[in-house]
Amino acid sequence: MTSEDTSSTSYYAPIEFIANASDEGRQLRDILRKRIGISRRLMVRLKSSEEGLSVNGEKVWPNHKISEGDVIRLRMETESSETILPQPMDLDIVFEDEHLLVLNKPAGVIVHPTTGHYLNTLANGVMHYWQERGERIRFRPVHRLDEHTSGLVVIAKHSLAQQQLSAQMMEGTVLKEYRTFVYGCPPENEGEINAPIGRQTEDPHRRVVREDGAPSQTFYKVTETYLNQASAVNIRLGTGRTHQIRVHMTSIGCPIIGDNYYSEEKWLSSDMTKQLSAVINRQALHAFRLGFKHPITGEDMKLEAALPDDMQQLEQELSSYLIINSKE
Repeated sequence: MTSEDTSSTSYYAPIEFIANASDEGRQLRDILRKRIGISRRLMVRLKSSEEGLSVNGEKVWPNHKISEGDVIRLRMETESSETILPQPMDLDIVFEDEHLLVLNKPAGVIVHPTTGHYLNTLANGVMHYWQERGERIRFRPVHRLDEHTSGLVVIAKHSLAQQQLSAQMMEGTVLKEYRTFVYGCPPENEGEINAPIGRQTEDPHRRVVREDGAPSQTFYKVTETYLNQASAVNIRLGTGRTHQIRVHMTSIGCPIIGDNYYSEEKWLSSDMTKQLSAVINRQALHAFRLGFKHPITGEDMKLEAALPDDMQQLEQELSSYLIINSKE
């Protein structure tokens, strides 16, 4: 994302499109709502900005009537997350353009600073990356991953991209797929878990399946089994509750390997767990695929991130475990 200075105000790169025949005679605000679903709040911000809205190079108001062939241009003033400290960090960038940044987050990294945890987050690394490029951008994660879950995270570079992607998230049109390794074998090779999730009374940080919880939907497909002791599973989310995959897999008797918080005693004390603990020390969960429509161009996006080293090693160890124990 580039920014340009006009006097003391800087702007993100402009977003332009040409009015077609169906736009003839309509007000600009109506066209923007139809074309990109622009929110009322963002419309107010564009209206109050010197270069926010223009048609054929001239500043206009939202009620300006459009003619076919008009060049409509939006420019948003730059913003920055002033409270996030820039910090050098190796970033695995999967995709980037003027509107989006998609990263492959490593396990053990929090997405955004929290109380008492102001450094070593993904946000710190991204802010440093932008600072080094001379870009003034606010950190806007469209979704989050648990600290110890690895994989794809989408960051919007401006408020319009964030609005569009958040709407897709709310509508359930964003494809989110995970790869995991669990203890035991799910009841079916392919299935759906519909079980409401809420906070546990005794431990508010822990989530559990409970009747008064929020509706939660998880789809799973077993891709490999290891002597009925473990399984490789692909997960697709229907909803996005906190700890949803971890809670749902535990609810069907298949907790995620390495996830001591949601595991069960019979697995924690098993010989296999002791063997695998030397390979992976976090929940074996990786967000490997994301599919969505580009918030500005409308292009279908499908991005993938390979399994991290610890999960590749876990997969090899489980395969070895299968070979060795099948001979006993």
